[in-house]
Amino acid sequence: MELYFLRHGIADWPNWNTARDDERPLTDEGVAKMKAEARTIEQLDLGLDAILSSPLVRARQTAEAVADRLGLEVTDEPALAPGFDAQRLPDVLRRHPDAQALMLVGHEPDFSKTIAQLIGGGRVVMKKGGLARVDLESTDPPKGALVWLLAPKVLTL
Repeated sequence: MELYFLRHGIADWPNWNTARDDERPLTDEGVAKMKAEARTIEQLDLGLDAILSSPLVRARQTAEAVADRLGLEVTDEPALAPGFDAQRLPDVLRRHPDAQALMLVGHEPDFSKTIAQLIGGGRVVMKKGGLARVDLESTDPPKGALVWLLAPKVLTL
């Protein structure tokens, strides 16, 4: 199985209220960059079976930018909310038993830590809008290989 980890785009709020962080949206720049990334993702022809998103607004907006470009629907996945890790991944995968390629849209530091757990260690850093591909060798317990990690600058060329 191919897993694609997409970190949400640039999000901010004037006078950011940490108590309402779940509602923090993408900025106008974040929306524009994610639409540009979606064009590149379309050209990569990933063969996605589904796009799963954290329920937080900024992740959902990021997922929708890609889904709109690819003609796919976004599925809310509560497990992808902040706190996601490799131990939660098997439950997510069980909900999509026939999928060969899933895009997960979520947050840091969760995605970097999860990828590191999946590949047996190391340090991974995902920038806002970054995209990584991990090919799973097994799903329970999940483990695999990092095939590539693309910085947002590469995706918006």
